[in-house]
Amino acid sequence: MKVILQKDVRDHGKKGQMVEVSDGYARNFLFPKGLAVQATADNINIMQQQEKARQRKEEQEIAEANEIKKKLGSCTVKVPASAGKGGKLFGSVTSKEVSEALADQYGIVIEKNRIIMEPIKTFGTFTVKCKLGHEISGSFTVVTTEKEQ
Repeated sequence: MKVILQKDVRDHGKKGQMVEVSDGYARNFLFPKGLAVQATADNINIMQQQEKARQRKEEQEIAEANEIKKKLGSCTVKVPASAGKGGKLFGSVTSKEVSEALADQYGIVIEKNRIIMEPIKTFGTFTVKCKLGHEISGSFTVVTTEKEQ
């Protein structure tokens, strides 16, 4: 019997795939647990529409990621920090602070876990990379400055 999987099923396939399984396995296990539906003409059509919608959404996400990458290239984010003698910061500048400063200064929202950087412990200019999704990454400049009293 041909079925369309609604969820990933171990040893059979992933969500959205059409697979061939035995009649008993489908009726007694897959259908009652909501793991699959029978591959009727209507269900096959619905599966194809869902696949097209998923592809459109993925294309849109890629376009947005490329747009953000272009914007990031010209960004210089200034992060004020307090420091002691010798220009060594009290604590460090983390990806959370960089993410917040990027959102405040340029309106670009990137989650802190997508920013790839070591904590910054001195004043200066640093290049920071970030993952934008779909294997697209961008980079921008972070400048740490002394906090005005």
